[in-house]
Amino acid sequence: MNRKNKKDKKNKKAVALSYKEEYDAPRVIAKGKGLMAEKILEIGKKEDVEIYRDEELVEQLIDLELFAEIPPHLYEAVAKVIFFVYQLDSEKVRKDE
Repeated sequence: MNRKNKKDKKNKKAVALSYKEEYDAPRVIAKGKGLMAEKILEIGKKEDVEIYRDEELVEQLIDLELFAEIPPHLYEAVAKVIFFVYQLDSEKVRKDE
């Protein structure tokens, strides 16, 4: 592995969100940097979770407490993520039919 790849892995950040009907807003259910980010992404891929990349959003989400609801000023950005995932899930269902 070259130096750039090592640096990229070290600087990688990931946040996992969850939304359920009983929540008032989506919640942070996992977050991490470096190796922890790699593990979050690995688990997500293994569980067939869609991965959405937004460096600015992850910078804001990673500062939230674990299991905290996202604050109102991030609703619009997170709604875009949810819509992205919904579209991908809908495409999968159509392909399976």
